[in-house]
Amino acid sequence: WTAIVEFFALSIPFTVATTLPMAVLISTLYAFSRLAAENEITALKASGVGMPTVMIPALGAATVLAVLMIGFNDQILSRANHQLATLQTDIARTKPTFALREQVINPVSPGRLYVRTGHIDRSTSRMREVTIYDLSDPSKARTIYANSGLLGFSANGQDLVMTLFNGWMQEVSSTSPGELQRLFFTRNRMRVRGIGGKFQSSEDNSYKGPREKTICEMQQDYRTAQAGVQRTKMELEYLLANNVHMAVTGWPLANPLISPTTRDTMKVKTGLTIGGAYCRMLGLFGVKQAEAAEPPAPQFTSRAQRARDRAAIERQRAQQDSARSDSTFHPANPATTGIDRGIGLPPSAGFANAQGDVALGAIGSLRDRLTESERTRDMFGVEIHKKFSLAVACIVFILIGAPIALRFPRGGVGLVISVSLGVFALYYVGLIAGQSLAENGTLSPFLSMWLANIVFTIIGLILLARMGKESSTARGGDMREMLDMLRAWFARWLRKIGLHVDRRRRVA
Repeated sequence: WTAIVEFFALSIPFTVATTLPMAVLISTLYAFSRLAAENEITALKASGVGMPTVMIPALGAATVLAVLMIGFNDQILSRANHQLATLQTDIARTKPTFALREQVINPVSPGRLYVRTGHIDRSTSRMREVTIYDLSDPSKARTIYANSGLLGFSANGQDLVMTLFNGWMQEVSSTSPGELQRLFFTRNRMRVRGIGGKFQSSEDNSYKGPREKTICEMQQDYRTAQAGVQRTKMELEYLLANNVHMAVTGWPLANPLISPTTRDTMKVKTGLTIGGAYCRMLGLFGVKQAEAAEPPAPQFTSRAQRARDRAAIERQRAQQDSARSDSTFHPANPATTGIDRGIGLPPSAGFANAQGDVALGAIGSLRDRLTESERTRDMFGVEIHKKFSLAVACIVFILIGAPIALRFPRGGVGLVISVSLGVFALYYVGLIAGQSLAENGTLSPFLSMWLANIVFTIIGLILLARMGKESSTARGGDMREMLDMLRAWFARWLRKIGLHVDRRRRVA
């Protein structure tokens, strides 16, 4: 029961982070619609209080809530996600079929027993197309094939019990590799001791996914990925320039554009990022952040570098004397000609073709590495911007909710539910679609996570500009009027695209 309670408790922060903006929108719609329905807005206008003044307390409260939500998403949500992921891993160890993966060789007991299944029924712990590789006895290799099987733990909760049906077992001895023993069975029961099926809470789990890290930790990973992108681009630029130089002169570039020293001391250019500004602000206030150390720059020994080394060896051999190395004669100085040595004859055709193949392979490898580095960088960028955009949504929904509630004061609960569900559905569709586009490289992480906020902010500002023009009476402005307005807007849109719609007038 402790694990179950902990599981639900650790799931609460994620629920709060995703539903708090929706709660702000619902409360705004309900509060302002009640104020308008009970003529409180009319009384405020009669007293000389304008609508911007009425909006200031709501916007101030939303701003404070957004700041608190940023800290919540950064510290509490990330730690809760990490503990929840660790707990799920611990739970998976207690139920073997939950931890096993289909069509994959799973190490049940590393170095001793491996299991591969074609299909797993998680509810009944039944497996189909089972293959077991038993390496517990070093003197023989045992492989077991079964049509189906059941997986579970013994009564003590420590031993794994596998019941196999309709299969065979074959053994090959290391002393007699030419002999094969095969045993058929209809039911076979295997017991693997010391698996440890009881629930045990992990004390130390240092690995963290992107959603389990704080903003500063992800910012450090973002800088590391950006450094990888810069290094790979410099490698690719040099390789392309080297290929052009070889095509013209037949020799590679003498001085590389990027050296290992340059790669190690190169300054990472990330520009002004919201994550970097946030971490610097925390540093000014003296808040300590657990940041992962940046890994050392990888030492690139690319194919292009090896090609340059081989070309240097060829040039050195061309300058040597034809005498053996143990000869008493010293190599003569090369004859002086009027032609620059760098404009000499190119290497042989076979050597040039080999160099071209190596260059093409190196270019393809660098492109793949560049794509992977950019994808990793964008992934961390999306997660950083998501933590801020969800918090700022509290302010955006105030700008949208208040004008709509004042425009339709008699909408009641129906208005609150319909508008909140519609706005929040569109917002989250835009958020999810933006994340997918950012992962594909179509949109930048900033635009993918902030586009929904930008669009709804523009709509909210337009509604705020018209907020003083609504009727001051509560006789109209119900859901029927809202539907009539939407129907009229849809009819005008159809007429703009060339479709004429006859509007029927409702007889009172």
